Amino acid sequence: MGTGLAIENWGVGEYLLDYEKAWAKQRELHKKVVSGESPPTLIFVEHESVFTAGSQTQPMDRPIDGSKVIDVDRGGRITWHGPGQLVGYPIIALRERFNVVGFVRSLESAIIDSCAEFGLDAIRIKGKSGVWVDAEPARKVAAIGIRVASGVSMHGFAINCNNDLSWYDRIVPCGIPDAKVTTLSVETKRTITTSEVLKVVQEKLQISLADLVQTSSPIGSRV
Repeated sequence: MGTGLAIENWGVGEYLLDYEKAWAKQRELHKKVVSGESPPTLIFVEHESVFTAGSQTQPMDRPIDGSKVIDVDRGGRITWHGPGQLVGYPIIALRERFNVVGFVRSLESAIIDSCAEFGLDAIRIKGKSGVWVDAEPARKVAAIGIRVASGVSMHGFAINCNNDLSWYDRIVPCGIPDAKVTTLSVETKRTITTSEVLKVVQEKLQISLADLVQTSSPIGSRV
């Protein structure tokens, strides 16, 4: 089933993009999707190393070594982005304006199905967003943090492919002190690149988001 989603690859596997520059471009595209000037769009990017903090971030979550943290207008708490991690920003109008939970579950489903393509059995954990490896303690392989404004989503998800996990030692990832973080490469014991994952996850997202995407402008179509 087609979704009418446009796909934009902002250099995955070729170059790293500064987070703040990408955030500015994301906000600009969000306005265009809201107005109907641009179609619903899936953006994929690989960032330069950066910590970003969502609206629920607590002081104890932040790095104590003076590392720069960018405060952003998404949900969730603090996380890291950087080389070896595939980040996806779905800038889409949702058919049901307040069906945010369903949107997050659809993102999780696409990521879980993508992990399966690489031989990893990933799961959801009740009460925790994102995608996990079932273990004791659980290991997080993908984080999700979104915002919906004027009926259109922004921010999105981050899948750890073959990134350096030591960055997470500086923070409390997603504000969960008893959880661990992992990558597809660690779990499968082979190198899995962002470019490889991009090819799979964009197809899975087209399927999982098909029933949620509104292809016409949300302006004037909602109360």
